[in-house]
Amino acid sequence: MSAKAISEQTGKEFLYKHICTSAAVQNRFRYASVTSETDWDRLTQDHPWLLTERLVVKPDQLIKGRGKLGLVGVDLDLVGVREWLKPRLMRETSVAKAKGILKNFLIEPFVAHTQEEEFYICIYATREGDHVLFHHEGGIDVGDVDAKAQRLLVGVDDKLSEDTVEEQLLTHVPGNKKEVLASFVVGLFNLYEDLYFTYLEINPLVVTQDGVFILDMAAKIDATAEYICKAKWGDVEFPPPFGREAYPEEAYIADLDAKSGASLKLTILNPLGRIWTMVAGGGASVVYSDTICDLGGVDELANYGEYSGAPSEQQTYDYAKTILSLMTREKHHEGKVLIIGGSIANFTNVAATFKGIVRAIKDYQGPLKENEVTIFVRRGGPNYQEGLRVMGEVGKTTGIPIHVFGTETHMTAIVGMALGHQPIPNQPPVAAHTANFLLNSSTNAATPASTRTASFSEPRAANDATPAKKPKAGVPAATAHCPLLWPVKNEFTGDCYAKATMLFSRNTKAIVWGMQTRAVQGMLDFDYVCSRDEPSVAAMVYPFTGDHKQKFYWGHKEILIPVYKNMADAMKKHPEVDVLISFASLRSAFDSTIETMQYSQIHTIAIIAEGIPEAQTRKLIKRADENGITIIGPATVGGIKPGCFKIGNTGGMLDNILASNLYRPGSVAYVSRSGGMSNELNNIVSHTTDGVYEGVAIGGDRYPGSTFMDHVLRYQDTPGVKMIVMLGEVGGTEEYKICQGIKEGRITKPVVCWCIGTCATMFSSEVQFGHAGACANQAFETAVAKNQALRDAGAFVPKSFDELGDIIRTVYDELVANGTIVPAQEVPPPTVPMDYSWARELGLIRKPASFMTSICDERGQELIYAGMPITEVFKEEMGLGGVLGLLWFQRRLPRYACHFIEMCLMVTADHGPAVSGAHNTIVCARAGKDLISSLTSGLLTIGDRFGGALDAAAKQFSKAFDSGMLPMEFVNKMKKDGKLIMGIGHRVKSINNPDMRVQILKDFVKGHFPATQMLDYALDVEKITTSKKPNLILNVDGFIGVAFVDLLRTCGGFTRDEADEFVEIGALNGIFVLGRSMGFIGHYLDQKRLKQGLYRHPWDDISYVLPEHMSM
Repeated sequence: MSAKAISEQTGKEFLYKHICTSAAVQNRFRYASVTSETDWDRLTQDHPWLLTERLVVKPDQLIKGRGKLGLVGVDLDLVGVREWLKPRLMRETSVAKAKGILKNFLIEPFVAHTQEEEFYICIYATREGDHVLFHHEGGIDVGDVDAKAQRLLVGVDDKLSEDTVEEQLLTHVPGNKKEVLASFVVGLFNLYEDLYFTYLEINPLVVTQDGVFILDMAAKIDATAEYICKAKWGDVEFPPPFGREAYPEEAYIADLDAKSGASLKLTILNPLGRIWTMVAGGGASVVYSDTICDLGGVDELANYGEYSGAPSEQQTYDYAKTILSLMTREKHHEGKVLIIGGSIANFTNVAATFKGIVRAIKDYQGPLKENEVTIFVRRGGPNYQEGLRVMGEVGKTTGIPIHVFGTETHMTAIVGMALGHQPIPNQPPVAAHTANFLLNSSTNAATPASTRTASFSEPRAANDATPAKKPKAGVPAATAHCPLLWPVKNEFTGDCYAKATMLFSRNTKAIVWGMQTRAVQGMLDFDYVCSRDEPSVAAMVYPFTGDHKQKFYWGHKEILIPVYKNMADAMKKHPEVDVLISFASLRSAFDSTIETMQYSQIHTIAIIAEGIPEAQTRKLIKRADENGITIIGPATVGGIKPGCFKIGNTGGMLDNILASNLYRPGSVAYVSRSGGMSNELNNIVSHTTDGVYEGVAIGGDRYPGSTFMDHVLRYQDTPGVKMIVMLGEVGGTEEYKICQGIKEGRITKPVVCWCIGTCATMFSSEVQFGHAGACANQAFETAVAKNQALRDAGAFVPKSFDELGDIIRTVYDELVANGTIVPAQEVPPPTVPMDYSWARELGLIRKPASFMTSICDERGQELIYAGMPITEVFKEEMGLGGVLGLLWFQRRLPRYACHFIEMCLMVTADHGPAVSGAHNTIVCARAGKDLISSLTSGLLTIGDRFGGALDAAAKQFSKAFDSGMLPMEFVNKMKKDGKLIMGIGHRVKSINNPDMRVQILKDFVKGHFPATQMLDYALDVEKITTSKKPNLILNVDGFIGVAFVDLLRTCGGFTRDEADEFVEIGALNGIFVLGRSMGFIGHYLDQKRLKQGLYRHPWDDISYVLPEHMSM
């Protein structure tokens, strides 16, 4: 949600910190918060004024009308405050229908004043601007301020002046207070704007000769503006509505939501309830709650929540396990039900999200059985058949009763089954996979036109028609693309703007902002199945790459679509484009949309992003109205016009496009807030009528770019639309404009309406539903009130969402009967090949992998090393040696083995700058090369002569030992064959000057390895070689080589063949390469730090041995 209530203390803190006014605001920061855990001695130390002043005390828990409820203690000393708190603190009290515990209280200085010094002020946001209400009488008996107060609308982007305040708001204020109040009101309004308040009320506001006092304050801020206001807000806590406790599980899900691009919401209503929900989609979640309450389950409804926006399997698992944990803590004598519902998804892979839920069910199968939980599932969308299959399978394997249904079942039918109001049918098996819809076997399928194989990256013929540019606002002219314009009037300013009646046609061309290749491919597949001549996407804009072309499919053929770094180039090169589909993030959507509106060719913009601050959305709406542009969104999936055009992911994948007949137009146009519910409407309309003519999801924000009325009037003026369906919801007043339009005769076509959120009036405390705008602030904003008003106006309104399809069918049948609608003959659409990636996802095809890996998997939520999650690696403190064991040997090695590996890396890390590898690295670094080049230069010197003796030593000693040779026989044979014994010999060290690296390793190996046969054999060889020459010692390479053979053979983790294989494939040299890389990097950094110049070898260190005749 966007508008969230804050505590009075937080609101006053914002005001005291940031208000800018010449009025003297008194008692700044003079407040103290009290809970049951308050240390009163410490409190008085921090706030010494508590001991000397008269005080006011009141609960700070979003309670309205505290004065009339007797919840304000006035003119008390500190002892009196404590006495006043005794019967109230941590005691249950009732406020309207809500019961809650009084936990948080606020103490402030008492301000002595007269009634004449009390005033009332309130600022709140609407679509058109911000309303400032001021009344010269304040206090608890202020009464109906909406009727009594002076009112001023400050339009979007307008400023408020002190003169305006005095003229329009302060007409009844004494002259000596006008200047102070005018300055304060302007300062308050500027604060309201700067800190993104959506509601700010002060009652009473007291003005005395000493200054201005803020006595009581209530406020809401736009939580989506946190990324803008974080520096001023700080860390804001949003308290729950009074009567509803704040649960840690809610905070956990809110944290998951904040860290995810998806939407995850959870509100716990009754932790002891028996009816739990896990619903996909903001709109669908409200519909399920409505249905549960309609069927008498309001007292047993345990939670409200939703997940949407394509959460990952891990995110869905975390969400599901939270709900399962909550619902299995307390048993219910009737058992419990879990409703896993949802509408038909547009782009969420149902199978992927269900896998997360299935994991959670498996983890909680014991508690679920103990609590006698029955699960009911209904879902549709991409790959839903596989999702339903795995859900059904987990029911069979765990023994938990799970009843699974797909799109053939009405969305909320499972609620009646779960609550025992209707029988559970025996469902026939559903299709095994989505592909059944995509592989059209009909011999009557249309043959693709020749244009389907044309490359749309090629230039178009010069005589191709392009739509005329959009007329300027207010000009009632027609164009080839927009045959009819309709006037839009701003109710508050009176300004009229002209907007197109027809937003999309078969020739519509769009630019897509954002690298959304999946959405674009979906649009092209829709175009193809609708038999469009050309793709609807002309270009893409993506600021984070250079200009290039992106490959897509047009039917069977690959085509190229240009991608531009900036909008100006895209618009200039594609003048035929008149629609922008913006997938910009919530942070960049505003700026990119403002930029788009500079181009007169654009007449429709779809903004997909959710979470754009309301103040920015209202600025977009104002600019769009001035330019005659229709905005769809924000927080929307978009819209669809069957046979013509679809926005992004609207309508889902091709299986749903075909199943809902969205490839050709019908007679029914709809408008909805919810994207998911718009797809459900596609399903309902296709099953009850001849199909959809056009459908738009205006978005779930409080201020959508276009309204219900905007689109209903378009449909009214569109000849092809014969009936209209509107799916409204709780919150806002836009639905009343439909009532007015019907009454005034502006809307004459049959309108079927239903407003979701009827359950809101049944809850004892306020519940914010999935959409930001789904919250009633007044009685007339409730879904119940709006449904009744629509019914009274003459719209067709069902008794519940369950009956929506029935009433649509009834109205449609009447229109067919009277000849208004003549159903057309069905024509099969052309087939569209399935993408390889999706076919593989569905398990329809298999292909040999290009290469295989068995050590690491990064595809899931957590990185996995050889089957071990990275969190476990750190939890077990495996260290670098343990990680190397997992990645190199696919084993969890013993602790001593891990430590030995780390010791080997340490002793091989460096051996000075004179060795060939370090020398090369230094020379390369001094030549100005980068780290990678310098490191590689050093590594390329490693071989049999330098550093590469580990493998060779291990192989030579192993072969000799395994063949039964005595150490003397081995030495004599190597001498006879003229071969060096690898790992024997050192330039500097000798038997008299031993290598301490070897000695350190030897002490460890002898103290920790179970057996050291190979090492003992090598040490016997060393005795023979050093007797001939003292420097023929077992060097560090040789020691590590033979000791590693002992490790592999005796640690218990490898068979003999496996141990020999690791030696054979060069694993041991990897120890030297990895260790010495640390030293080489050190030398590189050292040379750069010392700023050493280009190295040139000195002449006197070179022996020039040219032939004599050449030297002469």
